[in-house]
Amino acid sequence: MKSVLITGCSRGLGLEWVRQCSAAGERVYATCRDPDTADELRALAAGAAGVSVHRLDVTDAAQIAALAAELDGVALDLLVNNAGVYFERWGKDRLGSIDYDAWLETFRVNVLGAARVTEAFAGQLAAAEQGLVVAVSSHMGCVSDIASPNDYAYRSSKAAMNATFHGLAYELAQHRIGVLLLHPGWVRTRMGGASAPVKVEESVAGMREQVARFGPERSGRFYKHDGRELPW
Repeated sequence: MKSVLITGCSRGLGLEWVRQCSAAGERVYATCRDPDTADELRALAAGAAGVSVHRLDVTDAAQIAALAAELDGVALDLLVNNAGVYFERWGKDRLGSIDYDAWLETFRVNVLGAARVTEAFAGQLAAAEQGLVVAVSSHMGCVSDIASPNDYAYRSSKAAMNATFHGLAYELAQHRIGVLLLHPGWVRTRMGGASAPVKVEESVAGMREQVARFGPERSGRFYKHDGRELPW
């Protein structure tokens, strides 16, 4: 049975990752900032023997360390860095109204949080036959794809995530751990909005297909959920 740790599971993509991994018979460690208010996640876990829910704020080093200690000895086949924030969407950050505190918080969650979690669980990933780290990124982090203003915090955080995990791929390869950067598409979630063209189920199924197709030659590379490789 494969073991999977997923961050940001209270709703949206994270919740669907839990649902699909559980349906595939995998052991799922589902994390979120506040399990007490994550009603859908708790209901899903209650009906699935292989799912457990854990409190984890990816910006809280103490919580990360505590969960890593709790899962000491577990061989993790897959870590999905899904937790993320997008505060300034819909043009809220035009010049003159940029919220720099929110920009810093975006980096704390989207970049440092994902890096902290990956570092903390490297031992558990190395204990698996072929550990794999997924970083849920975005095409908005592709510098070559920027053709409009705004979204500065989110775009720069995803570009930084890409650079971070592309580099980590070289170090983690020494421990037989792969790295896969994935763009979920423009997904119909609270973040993506009701007009987004991609269903949550379709996005996660596509990302899981990229995980299934992973080989060492793909480590550190960036793919859309449909398998198309993306530029930096």
